[in-house]
Amino acid sequence: MTNISFYKMSGSGNDFIIIDNRKAVIDDNSLNDFIRKTCRRKMSVGADGLILIENTNQADFKWRFYNSDGSRAEMCGNGARCAARFAHINKIAGTEMTFTTDVGFIKASIIDERVKIKTPDPSIPKLDYTLEIKNGSQLLSSINTGVPHVVIETDSVDHIDVFNRGQEIRFHQAFLPDGTNVNFISSKNDNGILIRTYERGVENETLACGTGAIAAALITACKTGKTSPIDVHTKSGGVLTIHFKKEGDGYSSVYLEGDARIIYKGELYQDALYF
Repeated sequence: MTNISFYKMSGSGNDFIIIDNRKAVIDDNSLNDFIRKTCRRKMSVGADGLILIENTNQADFKWRFYNSDGSRAEMCGNGARCAARFAHINKIAGTEMTFTTDVGFIKASIIDERVKIKTPDPSIPKLDYTLEIKNGSQLLSSINTGVPHVVIETDSVDHIDVFNRGQEIRFHQAFLPDGTNVNFISSKNDNGILIRTYERGVENETLACGTGAIAAALITACKTGKTSPIDVHTKSGGVLTIHFKKEGDGYSSVYLEGDARIIYKGELYQDALYF
């Protein structure tokens, strides 16, 4: 394998390996194995996901996004912001750009080290229904913000068993075959909310989830009347700001704003793929 240049980037604690694949440096025949191995923590670079930046004649660039388990994801809000800043830094796009994803076109604006993206219009929220789980009935709401999300309100996110309860709901038969991401939220004194997320494809709690933050903000707005913007405080300590407009029973003009930080630039050696 020829050494492959990459960036390690982080959006509010959600971390990604980003590779400029416009010259097809990645072999698609072994792509899933490559992703799983490079995203392993301690054994390789380690990341929540991997992003390939590729050519298109429809926009500034297109991306392919993969979870750390090698599965393809339709959308990732924090990953989209990191991809946009990567493209700007590498002169693939200007400060205003459009790129294609599996859920359509994403528009992004670079504001120093922060990035603001316009996301696809979400589904109509489904509010306050019960799901039977091992320990009884769980009250929850759900919405698709590019990928499916469940939102569960709690008095304190600090006292939730995110991994076990999140995993049970993520794989619940009610959400088959694709499963769902699971977000636990509680209110702050201001217009903000606290969030912890079990993320599908990573199959663990992550420090942040952009589409989950959008889901949490919109469900909160729908139930409490909170207005745009809403700050979502992630486990990493980072804050994601969600802008939106109310449209009947749903929402439009949804924007996700937050940091998109360069952690380091490096080269992948064959050693990164051992074992």
